[in-house]
Amino acid sequence: MVTSTKSSYIFGPVPSRRLGHSLGIDLVPFKTCSYDCIYCQLGTTTNKTIEQKEYVPQEEVIAQLSDKLQTLPPVDYITLSGSGEPTLYSRTASLIDRIKEMTNIPVAVLTNGSLLFKKSVRKAISRADLVIPSLDAGSDPIFQFVNRPYPGMTFDTMVAGIRDFRQEYTGILWLEVFLLDGITATRAGVEEIARQVSAVLPNKVQLNTVTRPPSENSARAVSQARMQHFAEMFEGKAEVIADYRNTHNESRFVASREEVLQLVRRRPCTLDDVSAGLSIHRNEALKYLEHLVHDDEVRIVVREDRCFYVPC
Repeated sequence: MVTSTKSSYIFGPVPSRRLGHSLGIDLVPFKTCSYDCIYCQLGTTTNKTIEQKEYVPQEEVIAQLSDKLQTLPPVDYITLSGSGEPTLYSRTASLIDRIKEMTNIPVAVLTNGSLLFKKSVRKAISRADLVIPSLDAGSDPIFQFVNRPYPGMTFDTMVAGIRDFRQEYTGILWLEVFLLDGITATRAGVEEIARQVSAVLPNKVQLNTVTRPPSENSARAVSQARMQHFAEMFEGKAEVIADYRNTHNESRFVASREEVLQLVRRRPCTLDDVSAGLSIHRNEALKYLEHLVHDDEVRIVVREDRCFYVPC
């Protein structure tokens, strides 16, 4: 049964390192996911599940999107992403169809790839123009350590699902590979991942690393120079995801970022404090805070295992 709420399921548009200007659609409650990745910037998964259902009411999502499209500045993608794993949403197929009836803006799906072993999931998201699954490991032990999947999920099943999707899908497929210092960011570790990637044959590989406070302190960033070196191991198809600083300097982003900065200057704030205080989506608030930290206007202080943002 769908429970109607007053939540906002649409966020942005915000600058995306992967997708330019992206308008996000959040389809599951916060931290509802089939994984509990050690690097996740949203924290520990509170509802680890593989149960698919209509977590949020589709009619409200469509109504909010329709309203947003009336005043929407130019965007590059409408993206199914947000606070958890979007393929857990049981009505993905009909949602994408309805979006395409409303607009010509391409639809992207950001997924951890865990449910692609299901033919119904592959068929549902094949309606999207761009799909970006994650592949963060080259073996089951590393997969279990880094992604901490739902009990019973195996690396071989996950990778086979991505391969099957690639064979069936006629759209654009990128793979995101998240590298962690001392864990996967070794020559042997990247070689294992690259072998798996070569069997998938994506259109592009995007290498990522920690840029925001992770769920676990063991998840550490890889330097830019080493990331560039690792990119060369993917047969010319890999790129290190860029920091779109020019996009962040656009007037509408700067204005909202200034509101976040002023709030933090008044008192230390958590991510949830900023989201609630300015009535913006958590993911949108995270974008602004990330840029403020990058520009040394805000710093992170950990108190009792909670991250607070304070002025520098």
